[in-house]
Amino acid sequence: MQYTSPSEDPALRPQPNDDPDDVIFTNNYGVRSIELNRPKKLNSLDGSMARKIIPRLQEWAKSELAGVVVIKGSGRAFCAGGDVAALAKWNQEGPEGQKRSSDYFALEYKLDHMIATYTKPYVAFMDGITMGGGVGLSIHAPFRIATENTLFAMPETTIGFFPDVGASFFLPRMEGALGTYLALTSEQLKGVDAFYHGIATHYIHSSTLQALESRLAELQFPDYMSLQDRFKRINATIEEYATGLPAPRPHISGALRQTIDRVFHRDQPSIEAILDSLAEVRDQSPSKEIKTWATKTLDTLQTRSPIAVAVALQQMRVGRRWSIAETFQREHDIATHFMAHPDFVEGVTARLVERKKERPNWKPNTLQEVKMEQVHEFFSRSEGKPGLNLLSSANYDEYPHAWIGLPKDEEIWSEASGKSPEDVVATLLEKYEGKQGVREKVAEALERLR
Repeated sequence: MQYTSPSEDPALRPQPNDDPDDVIFTNNYGVRSIELNRPKKLNSLDGSMARKIIPRLQEWAKSELAGVVVIKGSGRAFCAGGDVAALAKWNQEGPEGQKRSSDYFALEYKLDHMIATYTKPYVAFMDGITMGGGVGLSIHAPFRIATENTLFAMPETTIGFFPDVGASFFLPRMEGALGTYLALTSEQLKGVDAFYHGIATHYIHSSTLQALESRLAELQFPDYMSLQDRFKRINATIEEYATGLPAPRPHISGALRQTIDRVFHRDQPSIEAILDSLAEVRDQSPSKEIKTWATKTLDTLQTRSPIAVAVALQQMRVGRRWSIAETFQREHDIATHFMAHPDFVEGVTARLVERKKERPNWKPNTLQEVKMEQVHEFFSRSEGKPGLNLLSSANYDEYPHAWIGLPKDEEIWSEASGKSPEDVVATLLEKYEGKQGVREKVAEALERLR
């Protein structure tokens, strides 16, 4: 695959103020590792880091000695997001600063698209906080490893922004309405829940990550071995380090999962319809737990940026039809519009800089005040303006590596026709080669089917 080189794209060239130590690259036999090294800033991604990672990935893609790429973070975070405080500061400088912010997103999305279409096995250790920009560095990878420390979220509506880094592609493809729920509310998934819900493909204890990386370094792939066969070998190797799951079910399961799927279903026509459904659940559900959840979710949605929530809902509706390349091009259009909208500066300043507890001064201030024409403006592109120029032409409509994770509800329910639960488990355990979590996932999915 041919990539745009740093000399051809000025955005890829090193800048005078780039930190020389914010990313550490290591070679260990067949493994090429990327360690994000801004622990005091929770490894928040900035242009300096992206400008280092992109050319290394390009170099390793052409190297016969590079067998597996591993990305990880130093300290207690994998990557807590992009360095949005800097972007908000730029935006306050006017159109020139907003253009600078838009250019940063262009660079980030080029990196994310490169990861999503990479031609070598890529393994993300999602050990610790994995949010926003950190999700872009991991979620599109074929191998995504959660640990007991994983804390996943797309918290953008909290700061007057939208779930980006390819969220338009992966969130609508999550099971049921989970993706829409996570996009609108910024709800977090912790530890093994990231694995059960498909954010991660594997779950292992953090204490074994170093041993796993050393084991991956020992793997050898003959030249004639296809990428899919390499994936299978890596998948089996990671499974060797699976030593059990800390919970038999995710927190979002059973009646709560059914309620989320109903309230945030893709056929809900508007934010108002979702709010009405939540109010109905709050007032009529016989379950105290579900009532409490509905009340909390209503309060949560009312505190988020109204325009960001409305844009995120529209994004979940249309993103399911976008290819992976179109996703990043469309998201760059949306991000550019947000850089010129007051909610981004207001949200970042209130939540992350000044850390105020009170609700930010959003514009418009309520969900009811948001007009659809305002929402559609975020998805528009000036006539004659080209979309984001990605580093390669690689593209697809569905993840080519989706088979690596746990079976989906639809597959489980299809197998369940005329079979006992034990037979369904046996069939899928054989198909997924004894993968950890299959038994638990099947049991939970069948409970919701009854």
